[in-house]
Amino acid sequence: MKTLRVLMLGLVFLYGCGDSHEANRLGLKYLKGNGVTQDYARALKYFSQAAEQGVADAKKNIGYMYENGLGVTQDYAQALDWYRKAAEQELAEAQNKLGDYYYGGKGIQKDDTEAANWYRKAAEQGLPYAQWNLGALSQYGHGVSKDESEAFKWCRKAAEQGLGEAQNYVGSYYAQGIGIQQDYAAAMKWFRKAADQGNAWAQNNLGLLYVRGEGVLMDFTAAMKWFRKAADQGNASAQNNIGVMYLRGEGVPIDFTEAMQWFRKAADKGHASAQNNVGAMYLSVEEVPIDFTEAMKWFLKAAGQGHASAQNNIGAMYLNGDGVNKDFTEAMKWFRKAADQGEAWAQNNIGWMYQNGQGVKKDYVEAVKWFRAAADKGQEKAKIKAEEIGKKLSGL
Repeated sequence: MKTLRVLMLGLVFLYGCGDSHEANRLGLKYLKGNGVTQDYARALKYFSQAAEQGVADAKKNIGYMYENGLGVTQDYAQALDWYRKAAEQELAEAQNKLGDYYYGGKGIQKDDTEAANWYRKAAEQGLPYAQWNLGALSQYGHGVSKDESEAFKWCRKAAEQGLGEAQNYVGSYYAQGIGIQQDYAAAMKWFRKAADQGNAWAQNNLGLLYVRGEGVLMDFTAAMKWFRKAADQGNASAQNNIGVMYLRGEGVPIDFTEAMQWFRKAADKGHASAQNNVGAMYLSVEEVPIDFTEAMKWFLKAAGQGHASAQNNIGAMYLNGDGVNKDFTEAMKWFRKAADQGEAWAQNNIGWMYQNGQGVKKDYVEAVKWFRAAADKGQEKAKIKAEEIGKKLSGL
C-alpha cells in the first residue's frame, strides 16, 4: 500500500500541473486540439492556472481567447487587459498586440503614438511583426515622425528574419527608392523571397517588374504567371492586372471578354482602377455593348475613392452628354478634381474648355497654362495647342 500511495502522489503532481509552464503548454494543447480533443473550457482553465502563477505567455493566451471569442464571449476590453498584463512582463508578442489595439482603436481609443511605443518595445526585442509595424508607422508618420530611412531600417530587420510581409515592403522600398537608392535588382530579390512564401502582394509586384522590364528582361509570360498566383489568392490588384494583359494582348491573345471578367472580379472587391476599367469597357470596346448608365456607375465608384482617371472620365461624359445632360460646369468640376491630382488628360481638357469658353469664360492665358501642365506630362497634343495659342498671344 505504501508503494501505491507514492505512485498516486506522483500522479497528482503530474496532472495537477504544479509546473506553471506545463499548465500553459497543456492549455495550448486543448486550445489547438493537439493530441487531445479541442476543449476551450479546459484551455482557459489551464491558462488561468498558469497566469495566476505569473506566466506571461498564459496571460497573452487568455487575451487571445477573449479577442476571438473562444470559449468565452468576445470581449476586446478583456483581451486588452490580459495583453497589457503580459506586455508589462516584457512579452514581445503581447507588446505587439497592444500596439495593434492602440493603432486600430480596438477596445480602446485609437492612439498612434501609444501604438508606436508598444511596437518599439517589441521591435527592440527582435519581434519581426513589431519591426514591420514600426517600419510602416515610420513610413507614413503615424505616431512617430515620418522617416523613410527609419522605415526601411525596421522593415529590413523583419525581412532578414524571413517575414514575408516585410520582405515585400523592402522590395517596394527598393523599387520606389524609399529610404534607399532605387535598385530594381534588389527589389526583385526581396519580392521573390516573399513571393516564394506565398505573399500575394509580392507575387503581384514581381509580375509588375516583368511587365515593365525593371530589374529583369521584359517577360509577359512570367508576369502573367505571377499575377495568376496572386489573383488565385484573391488579390484584386493582380486580378486587375490580368484584365489589362488580356485587354492589350500581352502574353496572351487579346480577349475583351476575359478582360472584363477579370476587371469585374477586382472591381467587385472595391479596386478603384478596376472599377474605372469596367466603366471604360462599357464605352470603348465593341465586344461589350455601350452602356452609359453602367459606365457612369463604375466611374462614380472609382471617383469616390479619389481615382483621377475616373474623375476625368466623368467630366468627359458631362462634356459630351453621354448618358447625362450636357453640363459644362459639372464637367469642369470633375476635370478639376482629376487635374488637381496631376491627371494629364484632365489638364488638357481644362485647357480646351478655357480655349473654347465652355463652362468658363474664354481665357487663352489659362488655356496655355493648363495645356503646358499636360504637355509636361507627355501630352503631345497639349504641347502643340500650347504652342499655337502662345503664338497667338505673342502676336496680340
